[in-house]
Amino acid sequence: MTADYDGRVAIVTGAGSPDGIGFSTARMLAAAGMRIVVASTTDRILIRAEELRGRGADAVGLSADLTDPAAAEDLVRAAERRYGPVAVLVNNAGMTSVSEPDSAAEAGALSDEDWRSSLDRNLSSAFYMTRAVLPVMRAARYGRVVNVTSVSGPVLAFRGDAAYHAAKAGMAGLTRSVAVDAAASGITVNAVAPGWIATGSATPREALMGRGTPMGRSGTPDEVAGLITWLCSPAASYITGQVLVVDGGNSIDEEHHPRGERT
Repeated sequence: MTADYDGRVAIVTGAGSPDGIGFSTARMLAAAGMRIVVASTTDRILIRAEELRGRGADAVGLSADLTDPAAAEDLVRAAERRYGPVAVLVNNAGMTSVSEPDSAAEAGALSDEDWRSSLDRNLSSAFYMTRAVLPVMRAARYGRVVNVTSVSGPVLAFRGDAAYHAAKAGMAGLTRSVAVDAAASGITVNAVAPGWIATGSATPREALMGRGTPMGRSGTPDEVAGLITWLCSPAASYITGQVLVVDGGNSIDEEHHPRGERT
């Protein structure tokens, strides 16, 4: 499959964490032969790009606030100036932000500002990036867009974070809508929905929830990135508009016993 990726250009957003899904995806795409633009909100992305280059990748890191539509446009244009037309976009930005963390709350206690902030970070950023890259992909009659959503919102919910769930459910709808509109241009648009994943930002409670899955553990960033990488390949040419769950079977398990009572 490596030859199929050679020379293509990929943008991976939300790749600033060294042990997150975004950077794991960037490593896999680079190993497959793609030229990589990684982005995050802080300058730590420069370190990630340097690490990719240390592995032999052709990669550059750019910092951008992708809740700003102009910044999303600028990021795509910068990638084009550096490498040429963008063939792959992985919208992983959102979730936990180092520079501006979410203020989670249930709907009755959620402020207008926190509602807008979470939707901008987790949904609008993906829309702005997708809108910016679609003309490039349509001109080439080829493209792969993969949105990293979550089981939280499209499939399940946990307590006390209404805005996050609304935004991640919105990503599933955005995925399907763009998939239908762009299919005739050779562009596929899919979403990957992780469950409990052992990233650097995972809390002790989230690790505990991971141990409650049928597999008895949290997933790894590489286990999510492997699916994303395949969806970015030419081989995934007839799969579009799908939301693919990566959660160790947690969302299909009806028997959630109290702790210590599983038989």
